[in-house]
Amino acid sequence: MTSTLTLRAVEKVTHDTNRYVFDVPANLDFEPGQAAELTIDKDGWRDAGRPFTFTSLPGDDTLEFIIKIYEERDGVTDRMDALEPGDQVKLDGPFGAITDHGPGVFIAAGAGITPFIPLLRNRARHGDLAGCSLIFANDTARDFILWGVWVALDLPTLFILSEAAAEGCDHGRVDQAYLRAKIADFDCIFYICGPQPFVDTVRDALTALGVDADRIVTEEGW
Repeated sequence: MTSTLTLRAVEKVTHDTNRYVFDVPANLDFEPGQAAELTIDKDGWRDAGRPFTFTSLPGDDTLEFIIKIYEERDGVTDRMDALEPGDQVKLDGPFGAITDHGPGVFIAAGAGITPFIPLLRNRARHGDLAGCSLIFANDTARDFILWGVWVALDLPTLFILSEAAAEGCDHGRVDQAYLRAKIADFDCIFYICGPQPFVDTVRDALTALGVDADRIVTEEGW
């Protein structure tokens, strides 16, 4: 479906990530983890739609997206950073393969955490986090999106940094050796989201560790 959304509020989440809040359009139906294409309704940008994940839940009073801003690209997210309450965007969707297929290990890098925000929030809301855990990779500690949320949830969580070490975080990369050392049971569902090289590396590592392809959920399919 296609809808026009009016921005209600925008706020910083991290140094380069914003939370956008819109009114909920009538008849919008989506599953936690799904995305929609957003297009800025301004001259010169109406043909430049980009996919973003819903971070609110179906039935919430507002519609929320958490979006990382890439200023160096001078593209859609940079323009999103300039939006103000009252501005409008077009929504086309929903779509996406990352939905809830059961408890499992959620592995995210950077803004790849966004589909897991509603998935895990929904499970927490229903007291259904048993069997779930999170591995969240970033470059530095200031890049963690919603750090406080993950710390507060009753959810086993590993934070890992590839650049600067920080208290409470592992240091390194999510590769086969890291997964072997940190995961006790590979007989579960694995969800992966992040930059494509990260997704490919983690999927290959899980496959080498004996995880069947039909137990790995990525945006490419299930």
